[in-house]
Amino acid sequence: MASPFHNKLPSPKQAVRRRARLDRLLDPDLLKALAEPTRARLLSCLLKCGRPCSVSEVAECCSIDFSMVARHLATMARARLLTASKEGRTVWYTANGPALADQFRELADAIDELSGGTCCNESGCAC
Repeated sequence: MASPFHNKLPSPKQAVRRRARLDRLLDPDLLKALAEPTRARLLSCLLKCGRPCSVSEVAECCSIDFSMVARHLATMARARLLTASKEGRTVWYTANGPALADQFRELADAIDELSGGTCCNESGCAC
């Protein structure tokens, strides 16, 4: 049975047209980059290390094939989870923990804005 104020809530068709900060922050590349367990493990390693690491260093410490690590790190760099800098033939990757934390905080705030009932509550919707 629908809630008593169900008719006052926007339909999915109406909601998709509503512009929200969340639309910009829910980045599929970011979510895809974090969804793969190996990438999550590599990101954790780089965050804990706290300094630029070469692909070789990361591959050695995580016991993963160099080419696989290189692909995973490049994917995370495209998703802005890491920064990459090249010196000669060596690529150095760095995880920026504070920037990543800020990104997740902003995403959480955007979700709170919508799910926190800024326009809807138990007594109905004002939107």
